[in-house]
Amino acid sequence: MPFAVEVDRLRRTFGTLVAVDDLSFSAESGSLFGIVGPDGAGKTTTLRMLAGVMRPTSGNLRVAGVDVAADPEGVKPKIAYMAQRFGLYEDLTVAENLDFYADLYRVPPAERGPRLERLYAFSRLGEFRDRLAGKLSGGMKQKLALSCSLIHQPEVLVLDEPTFGVDPVSRRELWLILHEMVREGVTAIVSTSYMDEAERCDRVLLLDRGRALALDAPQALQRSLPGTLIALRTDRPRVARDLLRSFPDVTAATLFGDTVHAFLRERRDETEIVEALREHGLVVEDTRAIEPSLEDVFIHLLDPSVDEEAPHAA
Repeated sequence: MPFAVEVDRLRRTFGTLVAVDDLSFSAESGSLFGIVGPDGAGKTTTLRMLAGVMRPTSGNLRVAGVDVAADPEGVKPKIAYMAQRFGLYEDLTVAENLDFYADLYRVPPAERGPRLERLYAFSRLGEFRDRLAGKLSGGMKQKLALSCSLIHQPEVLVLDEPTFGVDPVSRRELWLILHEMVREGVTAIVSTSYMDEAERCDRVLLLDRGRALALDAPQALQRSLPGTLIALRTDRPRVARDLLRSFPDVTAATLFGDTVHAFLRERRDETEIVEALREHGLVVEDTRAIEPSLEDVFIHLLDPSVDEEAPHAA
């Protein structure tokens, strides 16, 4: 099967609110596919429809060869859906939670032992198997939730912001687990608002207000932007941003902390821009041409009317 996930003109409304609007994409088997966007972009709604938890208003979607809209129960043995608030039982131990999900997915007794040992090994939860889930750290809870999702060896993993609120070390460990599963042929569909995580994916869907802004490999998206991107540090970054937006050679300017990222219409030297800022009384402390990040791409594609300041990890 070339595609593990196929979505065609998917739409979901809640009354007059359009949460997902005419969305189409596909994910190859054994790939890591990212859905990226801010809060309210439609990420969770999309994943709930993929998992068969929520029916679409219209459109078609197939996951692991199953028409999810027509047979939402039929897809469940083939996927694992890890919601933002996964249903761990905090009054059960790590081992008891894993045993419960093994029972839930009817994992044969003969296969249970090897699967559990393998999950303990790469999650590093083996030494905590007798600890109550409620006593685990946030990162350990996420690793336990992921392990519970993997107990039945699904073909497709659907993960809704699995590293949200998790410490940096646990974030890294979770991504190592994901990459290992993908290398073994599992297809992972992961939503995130962390752009550095999105850059680890094979392909990325940039989503805003329910609509696709772009879809491609992260590197291809970064190369797609025309002109030159420069980073400037000045004594008054907000004033510099507003001035840059008025310059005819600047197509976009956004704050990244105390630095302004500005796209120049053509590939050119930034000296004229710097001189123009200085003529307006600004002190330009540093300027350099940089390669666009995925965050730069996303901000560039957004409607300028919603551009205020680029969130680094929101």
